[in-house]
Amino acid sequence: MPAPSPYEATIPEVLAHLHPRLRLYFSAIPHGSVGRGDGVFHTVGTPRRWMWPVLAVLARRGILFPVWQRDVPFTVQNRPVADAGGGPGVAATRTFRLAGRAGSARRDRDMVDVIAGEDGSLVDRLGLGAPLWARFDARAEDGALLLRSNAVAVCLGSRHFRIPRVVAPHVTLREAFDESVDRQRVDVTLSLPLVGLVYEYRGTFRYEIRPDRPGSEGSHTATA
Repeated sequence: MPAPSPYEATIPEVLAHLHPRLRLYFSAIPHGSVGRGDGVFHTVGTPRRWMWPVLAVLARRGILFPVWQRDVPFTVQNRPVADAGGGPGVAATRTFRLAGRAGSARRDRDMVDVIAGEDGSLVDRLGLGAPLWARFDARAEDGALLLRSNAVAVCLGSRHFRIPRVVAPHVTLREAFDESVDRQRVDVTLSLPLVGLVYEYRGTFRYEIRPDRPGSEGSHTATA
C-alpha cells in the first residue's frame, strides 16, 4: 500500500464528497509511478500589463508568467514526495506551451509547487526553492474540490513572513470533473484586495497514472 496522499491525510472528509474520478486524482500515487495530465488552458495570465514586471520576477522561480494568452497546451506531472517534516507531499510540474512572438515557435515554461499537509490544513510551497507559501481551506462543492487561501507568506530560509491579510493575494482553486466532455476541469484565480482579479488559468485535461520511466508502456487512465 502506498503512503496516503497529503489530501487523504489532511482532508479525508472532503475527498469523500468528490466525484469518483477526482477522488482518484487526489489519492496516493503508487511508488514508481507518475500522474500525468494533458490538456489545454483556455486562458492563462492577465491582461493587466502593469502586473507584468512583477510576474517576470516570479516567472524566474517557476511561479507565474507575464502573459495573456488563450488556448495554451499544457501537461501536468504529479509525483509523490516527502515534505520537509517527513509527511506525504505531491510535487507538481505544469508545463505551459506558451505562444512565442508572431512567427516564432511555442516555448515551454514550467510552473512548480509542492503541496503537503500541515497542522490540519493544506499548504502549497510555490516555485523553485519555495519562495512563497500559501495555506488553504478546503471544501467539497457539487462533487468538486474548492480550495481558498487563508494565509500567504514569503519564505526566507526556514522563516515565513506572513503577508498582512489586508494586502495579501487571495488564491482560489476549483477542480471538477466534467462528464459532458470526459475531462477534468481546473480553474485557478488570484485576486488582490481593492483591485480584484489579477491572474488566472482555466482549462481542461485528461489524467492517468503511468510508470515513471521514459518510454514505458502500460499506463492506465484514471477511472472510477
